[in-house]
Amino acid sequence: MTERSEEPFWRVKSLEAMSPAEWESLCDGCGRCCLLKLEDDDTGEIYSTDVGCTLLDTDACRCRDYRNRAKRVPDCVRLTPEAVRTIPWLPPTCAYRLVREGRDLPSWHPLLTGRKASVHEAGISVRGRVAGNEEEFSEDELIERIVRWPSEAA
Repeated sequence: MTERSEEPFWRVKSLEAMSPAEWESLCDGCGRCCLLKLEDDDTGEIYSTDVGCTLLDTDACRCRDYRNRAKRVPDCVRLTPEAVRTIPWLPPTCAYRLVREGRDLPSWHPLLTGRKASVHEAGISVRGRVAGNEEEFSEDELIERIVRWPSEAA
């Protein structure tokens, strides 16, 4: 009798077929989606800043009030399978994006390492890279806060 090896859920399930727990576990905790983005009105190009949402815990790289985030931050984007297919600013390392593209998770992903800290150790998270939260900067100052993150084209 041969032992059957089970593939991880993200390799065999579509985003729509995942349970809520599986869906949430895909988030690597990098915090990049919680940074403010700027869009060039002329080109439509999206730029990341090093300015966090008011609810971003910059040490844990997670939302401080995930359950109530939409009430507290009305323009907070809820990631759904549909949103993952249409949002242009998901980081290239984002597990939701990678699964959507039929690619595997990076070796540092917490689902592979079994440790939440692996995303920070790999230098992928925003830990130690956030200049402040959105209340600390004017709209004009945000242009000066544009950054490039690991695994993004220069």
